[in-house]
Amino acid sequence: MNKTPRANRTHIGLFGMRNVGKSSVINALTNQSISLVSDFAGTTTDPVFKSMEILPLGPVVLIDTAGIDDIGELGKLRVQKTYDVINKTDIGLIIFDHSQIEFAHELNLIKEFKKRKKPYLLVANKTDISDTQKDFSNIFTKERIHYVSAVNKTGVEDLKETIGTTLKIQEEKFRIVGDLIEPGDLVVLVTPIDKAAPKGRLILPQQQTIRDILESDAIAIVTKEHELRETLAKLGTKPKMVITDSQAFLKVSADTPKDIMLTSFSILFARNKGDLEELVRGAKAIDHLKSGDTILVSEGCTHHRQSDDIGTVKIPRWLRQYTGKDFNFKYSSGYTFPNDMDDVKLVIHCGACMLNKTEMMYRIEQVKEKGIPIVNYGVLISYVQGIFERALDPFPLAKMIYQDE
Repeated sequence: MNKTPRANRTHIGLFGMRNVGKSSVINALTNQSISLVSDFAGTTTDPVFKSMEILPLGPVVLIDTAGIDDIGELGKLRVQKTYDVINKTDIGLIIFDHSQIEFAHELNLIKEFKKRKKPYLLVANKTDISDTQKDFSNIFTKERIHYVSAVNKTGVEDLKETIGTTLKIQEEKFRIVGDLIEPGDLVVLVTPIDKAAPKGRLILPQQQTIRDILESDAIAIVTKEHELRETLAKLGTKPKMVITDSQAFLKVSADTPKDIMLTSFSILFARNKGDLEELVRGAKAIDHLKSGDTILVSEGCTHHRQSDDIGTVKIPRWLRQYTGKDFNFKYSSGYTFPNDMDDVKLVIHCGACMLNKTEMMYRIEQVKEKGIPIVNYGVLISYVQGIFERALDPFPLAKMIYQDE
């Protein structure tokens, strides 16, 4: 894989009314003509995601959105999509025209960003049209305004520096596995090659975990589940940890000595991209489900489903075997997440390798606000297969929550 995955890139969303120059600001930030620019209002009709490398920010995704003042029935749908983009955004740029006099839409955007606890910057564009710099302090109280001209590039470098400074404060608390291992440690990765595995490459969580191990100056050893016992026997040094695909949990647990830590890629990603403690609480809710309850299975990507698909076939089967009950399953996939969950008693989410942390945390918070327990694939599988406590050994806080509640 030659490019940084979208899920690992900083997401920068540009918001504002039609024709304030959002697309022009994107072109100025990237120093390229990558967004369609027009004098006609409403050129951008749907969110457009553009993966770029921007100095000094590094790999980012720029999200160009439709104007928040769009009109008509289609316009209302576009505006809703624009607001949905906030959930995916690590930092928002609220763009307005330096010459405009009404700011109801911008003030509403600020309210939404504050409500969702997302950082944002205010950008007054088209300063090249005016001879004087307007003072907006009476409208945006105690807010810093970034004055730019997307046409002649003034103020753009200062804006990029401020974006970088703001994002540095938002650094990730955890790596995938790097904080659990020391330089020189051996880490064995169990990666089944089945029908769902992409031809010629490993799946994204496996690639990213290997990279994190190497960046920690530790040693990654990759094997399949049927060769694990032989692999461990051939090692001259006991590995610090075994990390497995969740679907092979039972066999890998049986073949891994008890004095070696064991967990799964999905559980590592539950911590890296979400809230592992909350997902542990969600697993415990499985024991309180009743026959006929509705369970939402949600995935962050779309893919061709195999005959033994994990989300639609294996997890429902394992739940029935564990509980002895029948449930009503509903499904969602891709970058949208359902709002209507009044009948849902449990949400089961994938490992979120294709979502950024901002989007995954938004989904968890949405479910928590509705009082619905949520769990992810790896946490659920280890729970229903009876190896939950062992899989939580590397995470003392999560294990304590499981044992105490």
